[in-house]
Amino acid sequence: MTASSAEEWGHLMAAAQAGDGSAYARLLREILPYVRGIARRHHSSPDRVEDVVQDVLLTIHRVRHTYDPSRPFSAWLGAIAHRRSIDAVRRKVRTSAAETFSPIAYETYADPSANKEISAHEDSAVLTEAIAALPPGQRQAVELLRLKEMSLAEASEASGQSVGALKVSLHRAIRALKRTLGGRVDE
Repeated sequence: MTASSAEEWGHLMAAAQAGDGSAYARLLREILPYVRGIARRHHSSPDRVEDVVQDVLLTIHRVRHTYDPSRPFSAWLGAIAHRRSIDAVRRKVRTSAAETFSPIAYETYADPSANKEISAHEDSAVLTEAIAALPPGQRQAVELLRLKEMSLAEASEASGQSVGALKVSLHRAIRALKRTLGGRVDE
């Protein structure tokens, strides 16, 4: 990326914020190599790189209104791409920690999926009960931020609580759920 292309991207984003769809489409096409480069720093799998690139593009689309045209676009874009890439690494580490490889796991049964539905229903009922036992503020934070997957700003508006209060409530709720469920809750 050259200084002139970074400056041009800033102009394209400003035009996109003003409603210019063709400028927005051009911007998204031009930033792809830059975003892929950032994703490749953290991921070796081409599939994972593309997943991160798509996540970055979706995030940009969702938060494009937050870009300030008086500030450097490349810094704004780089921060988003870097954070999304790190988030993907964290998800991979959490998933890898829960996954195990064991030859015993590949034993054959008449119908290995027979109990999945029952088990999922039981787990869901236990989690629903644990969430219902939370104090109202914590329960609302879990429902809005985790179950309905609202952003902090959306949840704040819907609940009337400040962003900080929601963060604290969610943190306390997750701690309480971990104690209740024996550490089986992922943040």
